[in-house]
Amino acid sequence: MGRSSKALRDRRGFGTNIELQLIVAIIGILAAVAIPKFAELIRQSNEGASKGNIGALRSALAIHYGDHEGWYPFFPGTLAGGGLYLSSIPRAKTPNYHPDSADIRLGHSILDADDRGGWLYVSDVKSADWGAIVVNCTHTDTKGTLWLAY
Repeated sequence: MGRSSKALRDRRGFGTNIELQLIVAIIGILAAVAIPKFAELIRQSNEGASKGNIGALRSALAIHYGDHEGWYPFFPGTLAGGGLYLSSIPRAKTPNYHPDSADIRLGHSILDADDRGGWLYVSDVKSADWGAIVVNCTHTDTKGTLWLAY
């Protein structure tokens, strides 16, 4: 009995160096699979944030339009003044292409997008796109949709 209990005591943990290396290799493989998936989930969450942010901007523009008898603001940055429509201009997040930005570029049409990131707002009253706001990025998201198409 003494000999078998000593043998059991000696077998606790990892018995050989090969077993330990095998466990480390398995953990490495799992990490190699999980890390890219995690990065992709973060990118998709940033894209979702941009979609939500553009929705908030468009809602604020629509409310302003109603409050001012059919007129959009000349510059949408005024929507954040006083907190009536927005507390602040939200950031456009275009992961892997541009840094997050709340900058707003004015344009005469959606076609004026110059791929600088941030937002593009059509402030030209004579334009068919008047009052439109889009993400100022000509790249595509993870689903292949142009950022401008949001």
